[in-house]
Amino acid sequence: MNGPTLYSIGELARRTGTTVKTVRYYSDRGLLPLADRSPAGYRRYAHDAVARLDLVRTLRELGLDLAAVRKVVDRELALPEVAAVHADALDVQIRVLRLRRAVLAAVAERGATPEETRLMYRLAMLSETERRRLVGDFLGAAFADVAGDPRFAGIMRSMTPELPDHPDAEQVRAWVELAELAQDPRFRAHLRQLVEEQAAGHPPGEPPMLHGSLAAIVRDQVAPAVAAGADPASPRADPIVAVLLTRCAHLLDRGDGDGDGDGDGDGEGDGDSGDGAGPDPRRRLAARLERMNDPRRERYFALLAVINGWPEPESLRPVLDWAARALHARAPR
Repeated sequence: MNGPTLYSIGELARRTGTTVKTVRYYSDRGLLPLADRSPAGYRRYAHDAVARLDLVRTLRELGLDLAAVRKVVDRELALPEVAAVHADALDVQIRVLRLRRAVLAAVAERGATPEETRLMYRLAMLSETERRRLVGDFLGAAFADVAGDPRFAGIMRSMTPELPDHPDAEQVRAWVELAELAQDPRFRAHLRQLVEEQAAGHPPGEPPMLHGSLAAIVRDQVAPAVAAGADPASPRADPIVAVLLTRCAHLLDRGDGDGDGDGDGDGEGDGDSGDGAGPDPRRRLAARLERMNDPRRERYFALLAVINGWPEPESLRPVLDWAARALHARAPR
């Protein structure tokens, strides 16, 4: 009477499309138990070893370690449970690979030095807690003088980057650049001056926007002239400047100068007439607009939009530049 069919190690390898070495490897580790041995001592495997070896190879190709594979094939663990754990682990690996790829792409685009590359990689690999700490330190320094003012809480929230759990390459590159900008002490000092000016010139009891009202005034008055290609020094700009001075008068009550406040140390004056009346309002407003027009500020909000998935913000540089030039052209020398 014939017994059950047994396969030699070579036959099992042929039936499963693998090698004898692979069959022996899994057998030695207890994943393919022997059914018997030949009189000469050769291994013999039962018929179900074909299906078992196929399952082992599939699970290994999916990334499961040997210990997990053994528990699954021996039915000590349910496959769905093990699959869920390994799927989560793969998500982490995929995220890390995406971050690394984004850093490498940024290095290639910038032509970064080894030192810059190390910094970029460190910033990209920060945990969520570390990212929040970095952003919190940046905003805390910028808003230090109004930290207790609840009116500015909304502004701080609107300036907070929220990198998603699965960012794309563009978001990662934007985060790295924003993090570098947030650690720039000159930009921090510049932003702090803008916040101070906003706090000083804003009516109490109303929620402020970081230069939102001033920017809106300038945009509404100046955008048509910019679109028409008008010369800011021409007579056509006279009524526009008059409206700007009238509508922005409440923002110029504070006697601030026109220095940039970010440590540049250019040493230029503020156009004071020397008669005790204080700096000319046209120079003061022009200086305020020039501080708003700092490219670092605009770049921060552009990067913030990429990271948070917001629409690209409108650039105010053309209207701010035009308005500042028009004001300077009419200020006393």
